[in-house]
Amino acid sequence: MRYRPIDRDPDDPRLGRFIPDDWRHVENYPLTAESRPTTPVPVVIGVNWYTEFDHPEADADGVQFVARGGADTLTTIRGGHAICLEPGGEPDLDEWWKFYDQGDEGACVGFAWSRCMTILNGEYYTAWWLWDRAKERDQWPDTNPGDNNGTSCRAAGEVLASAGHVDWQAAYAGDDYRRRGSYVPDLQDGIQVFRWAQSVDDVHAVLGNSRADELGAVPLLNSWGPSYPHRVWMPDDVFDRLMREDGEVAVPTDR
Repeated sequence: MRYRPIDRDPDDPRLGRFIPDDWRHVENYPLTAESRPTTPVPVVIGVNWYTEFDHPEADADGVQFVARGGADTLTTIRGGHAICLEPGGEPDLDEWWKFYDQGDEGACVGFAWSRCMTILNGEYYTAWWLWDRAKERDQWPDTNPGDNNGTSCRAAGEVLASAGHVDWQAAYAGDDYRRRGSYVPDLQDGIQVFRWAQSVDDVHAVLGNSRADELGAVPLLNSWGPSYPHRVWMPDDVFDRLMREDGEVAVPTDR
């Protein structure tokens, strides 16, 4: 596989989000005022990952930002990444931050969606299983369980809506893709409906995060474990640019 904006494999294997070749999902299932959740929810994004996101910087108040200088300061795309955005109230626990560490694999889509479901349901999920199943479902024949290729946010969301998710068990530690193929998902641990936000304002509205509104930024929950800060903030103009660069922004609505 090649990541389309750079037409080569990312140097960092963790950057495993791919851009769909068509935009039918966004066109057919846009987030609308009528479908917007009535309570704050996490959001899953699939976006280009720039060099300026690698090392967050703290402002005078100690708040960690990526690309503090704004959209015009972005330079080099390193690949694609999927990340969960945190809703208001800081529900993401330190234990979840440590648990959802994708290691060196291109499993970011599975981890971002699993982190989202943990925030919604308060349970741990098997992110590698979701990564496997999304690669079976996506549009690319050369993404398959057992390889290190990524997948799209759309494919993983469709798995959650059609099959549900798999609760994590300590006995699963160390299982490879063959063993994961026998796991049995629970439809109740998935989502019924998800839609696609098309503006930064849409995202702020569904996150219901007053701190995000105050900072003019969205909160990223990365899947790189404690080697990366628990919460970092991306300025709204940077996020807007990423959305316009074929960004996928999925909102679980269940409506």
